Amino acid sequence: MKTILLKYIPERSVDQVFNLIVTHNVYLKVVNSRVTKHGDYQLTREGTHVITVNATSNKYRFLITLIHEIAHLVAFKKYGTTIKPHGYEWKHTFQSLMLPFINPGIFPEKLLPFLANHFKNPKASSDTDQYLSLALKQYDPENDKSYIFEIPTGSTFRLYNGKIFKKGRKRIKRYECQEITSGKIYLFNPNAEVELITK
Repeated sequence: MKTILLKYIPERSVDQVFNLIVTHNVYLKVVNSRVTKHGDYQLTREGTHVITVNATSNKYRFLITLIHEIAHLVAFKKYGTTIKPHGYEWKHTFQSLMLPFINPGIFPEKLLPFLANHFKNPKASSDTDQYLSLALKQYDPENDKSYIFEIPTGSTFRLYNGKIFKKGRKRIKRYECQEITSGKIYLFNPNAEVELITK
């Protein structure tokens, strides 16, 4: 297991992560990248704690996602399964589990301020934190994708499913975008990754 972990997370985090996996009897599955999520946690009918995490060469993103999912498991164990998935109990658990990892021996110095700020009040996904998301993207493989907030208003873009949209105005946190084919308006998270077609 440690050999597998070494492939996906920073070397100095392997022992701590391995201990969490053993302590909480986690069945970890590394899966092909999914567009809609980085990872998930499920308690099977047989009582097995299954965590899936997208395969990625970004070891820092993988580590954050894995601890995020372990935090679900630990929070449900401690507080019961009726708590909100990303409520106070989960946030507190995620903060506690992540704290030992937030140091320069595991993360690059330039990521630490973004992590420290994010974990004051962790979100349901690191993708909803614009600043942490951009900082983590520097460690992703090169691609031709842009974030919604980066492209000009009025430009057209394509989603992973082939649908084409035109970027509109920003509401409080999200952007109104019109699907070209149907004319329907959808709200997009600023950090949604899209393929820019025309500016």
